[in-house]
Amino acid sequence: MSEQSAAKNSPRRTFLKATGAAGVGFMAAAGTQTSSAEDGAAANDMVNIAIVGCGGRGGGATNDNLTINNNTRLVAMADIDVGKCQGLARRMTKFGNRLAVEEKAMHGGLDAYKRVLDDKNVDVVLFATPPGFRPRHIMDAVDAGKHIFAEKPTCVDPAGYRICLDAHEKALANKTSIVTGTQYRRQTNYIGAVEQIREGAIGDIVSATTRYCSTGIWYRGRPEGGAATEYQIRNWMHFIWLSGDQIAEQAVHNIDALNWVMGSPPESAYGSGGRFTRPADSEMWDNMAIDYVYPGGKVLSFMCRQIGGTKSDNGNVIYGTKGTAYISAMSGGSHIVDRNGKQVWQMAGNIGDAYRREHKDLIDSVVAGKPIVELKDTADSSLTAVMGRLAAYTGQLVSWDFVTKQSELDLFPKDLALDNPRPEPEFAIPGKTKLV
Repeated sequence: MSEQSAAKNSPRRTFLKATGAAGVGFMAAAGTQTSSAEDGAAANDMVNIAIVGCGGRGGGATNDNLTINNNTRLVAMADIDVGKCQGLARRMTKFGNRLAVEEKAMHGGLDAYKRVLDDKNVDVVLFATPPGFRPRHIMDAVDAGKHIFAEKPTCVDPAGYRICLDAHEKALANKTSIVTGTQYRRQTNYIGAVEQIREGAIGDIVSATTRYCSTGIWYRGRPEGGAATEYQIRNWMHFIWLSGDQIAEQAVHNIDALNWVMGSPPESAYGSGGRFTRPADSEMWDNMAIDYVYPGGKVLSFMCRQIGGTKSDNGNVIYGTKGTAYISAMSGGSHIVDRNGKQVWQMAGNIGDAYRREHKDLIDSVVAGKPIVELKDTADSSLTAVMGRLAAYTGQLVSWDFVTKQSELDLFPKDLALDNPRPEPEFAIPGKTKLV
């Protein structure tokens, strides 16, 4: 961290370090509902949080943080549309005086997040903007000396991945936390299943399948005369520089779970997919099917799909020499069967608890002065999704070595401004789309 950044943030950083030992005792337990500062710490013991990106996921992250921690308060907000800040603030009034955002601390515009990072009263920044912004926002926040919650995915291309790796190392040096929105790593049935697999409950892993198949996703049409860049940001799911397509934005949860199970990213990806039902200006595909090969020749058969009227399937199956582990997504729980199909282990899980646990762990780490820095694992999983997308888009076999060391793909616009034009939307066609 630069001397300037350190000086700017030193009053809050000094307070947090001084109160760390005492702070652990008044933390709320996981799953406990809290609603006001009077339930726990005194007002001057509060950790000040800010939210950047005030849409649905930003609202969820803010609510989770204020619910599980009785020693946080919301002091700043940012979005390209300041009206979204105001709307989210109205929804957070249930937290009483822990909603502490003055009108001047609600910032609008593409550079609104920088006003949050300039605010010396902000200790922790929650990032829930479209994923294409994530690497640069995280790096700027690390440089500003802020603790960070970053939603997944943390990158949508190899250029963003490299920024994340640099930010991870800087955060370690700065002693600032980065917790990410990969909630399954904090969900009881996932943790339990991985522990069972590590202890040999299914023997040696042979192969796995994972599915994230659903019936559709939202779409926001372009208003008459609206600027292309602003429209794409508001309809961000459908533009690859912003979302990374469904494999990165949504199915990364299951990819991350399998990287965790396997103990590393895969060595290669080969796959296909296509589009049949997307709106004309959407760059997204409807479906992808990827074979990932992990060290030791272990093959993951992966599929994601968003098509109305189709059967949903969301979960993971890991096949071993002694049995099979089933890890269901959402709150479906986990179980293991032996080679004869007899159930030998099971565990329930609650995704709501896992969402809140992310924010509990983050604030605990800040108050205790014991930073959690988990950006690299999430960046690895995000790039694994990107590797699969590139394999499907181009029809080529894509290696981990290529995406980490050779690829020059950088989707982020060099001339970003809300009123700027953008190239016409163009979806990938295998055999035509080149591997870069």
